Amino acid sequence: MNHHTTLVENGILKDKKNLHFIGIGGSGMFPIVQILHSKGYQITGSDNNESDILKLERNMGIPIFLGHKAENVAQADLVVYSAAVFKDNCELVYAMEHNIPIVERSVMLGAISDAYNNAICISGTHGKTTTTSLLTSILLDCRRDPSAVIGGKLPKIGGYGRVGQEDLFVCEACEFVDTFLHLSPDIAVILNIDNDHLDYFKTMDNLKHSFHKFAASASQYVIYNGDDPNTCDVMKGINRPAITFGLEEDNDFQAADISLHDGVNCQYTLFYKGKQQKQMRLSIPGKHNILNSLAAVAVAHTIGIDFDSIAACIGDFHGAGRRFEVLDQINGVTFADDYAHHPTEIKATLETAKKMDFKRVWAVFQPFTYSRTAALLNDFAHVLSIADRVVLSEIMGSREVNTFGIYSKDLAEKIPGCVWFPSFEEIADYMSNQIQPGDLVITLGCGDVYKCARMMIAKAKEK
Repeated sequence: MNHHTTLVENGILKDKKNLHFIGIGGSGMFPIVQILHSKGYQITGSDNNESDILKLERNMGIPIFLGHKAENVAQADLVVYSAAVFKDNCELVYAMEHNIPIVERSVMLGAISDAYNNAICISGTHGKTTTTSLLTSILLDCRRDPSAVIGGKLPKIGGYGRVGQEDLFVCEACEFVDTFLHLSPDIAVILNIDNDHLDYFKTMDNLKHSFHKFAASASQYVIYNGDDPNTCDVMKGINRPAITFGLEEDNDFQAADISLHDGVNCQYTLFYKGKQQKQMRLSIPGKHNILNSLAAVAVAHTIGIDFDSIAACIGDFHGAGRRFEVLDQINGVTFADDYAHHPTEIKATLETAKKMDFKRVWAVFQPFTYSRTAALLNDFAHVLSIADRVVLSEIMGSREVNTFGIYSKDLAEKIPGCVWFPSFEEIADYMSNQIQPGDLVITLGCGDVYKCARMMIAKAKEK
């Protein structure tokens, strides 16, 4: 069954030539801009903040306006905006008043996915970025030429996506506010389903209902985690060819004889339909990454890559940027950085760290937004306590005003032995006197806490 059309014939891009992007510097916008630019569309864009992404876009010859003004939109046939853009944005208002069609980023991503006959859309509450990055790396190492849209930075391609010449598209499928239902997957992947984003979905049943719709939209296969009860529930009544992966024997792709040795590497034996295939060596730590790697192996094999090639590529993958990224090892101290900012993610990261052979695990956490810190205060205290020692920075408010009267000291009081500091400099000074050989120091958060990691590394090198 082929439900695909080329981009040009597709509804939202029909007869369109000049596209304007509001928030063109966003990491989610950049790969979409790359793909549409390569297809010959005339693109302009605006953003409030200067960034590396804007520099890359200017180098592509795209005119970019710093700051938002109504006249920026005057020449556009179609305006694309990101979910972060407020409804009263003057460019958005101008487009609506002048009947210029507007489309949200996820809808445009859906139109792009529809233009490919081999769109692989990777969904799940946790692990999307790692799995999408790993699959993209395997494909590139095996001389395939996919287009990709990734939710994090993949060092191998120096960005958040790429344009390829092959009819092959790999992208993250995010369930938040049902954005993944805009996509047209040929192969739909479900990694796991956990109780995240319940501010939107309200109940687990609603969340599962959305995943069921996503699975049903696949035109070729659904590849899913056969060990995850929520995912197996969602697959009931889906009449698409299905392929399972997991640690249990009844999965099509199974990881057995797992050894999580020396902390950073792990190994397992790959079985396919009950037959032993290859030893797989991973350079990304943790049991959750074994499942992520199985998902990538299942997709790669399904689209025609042999197990020998996959095994050769998989050990060379060292993670997506800020996903348990080992930054440096100095005087016996390992420094790592992770994007984890939800209690479930922090728990997975710290439990992985604790299973490694480190003497002590230090968590240096930057809470993000006052509302989330206030709402999940006890959950954060509980999961951060997995670490041996916890250091907090002040809360990064983002766009919020602290109407909650919440501070890092309120979280620190709930964690035994926890200390907090107003600035990264003070954290780096404190840590340089505390750390000892055999320690792991991991910075956690989705803000700019990676800058603190750099400061600590610089201080360690001085010593």
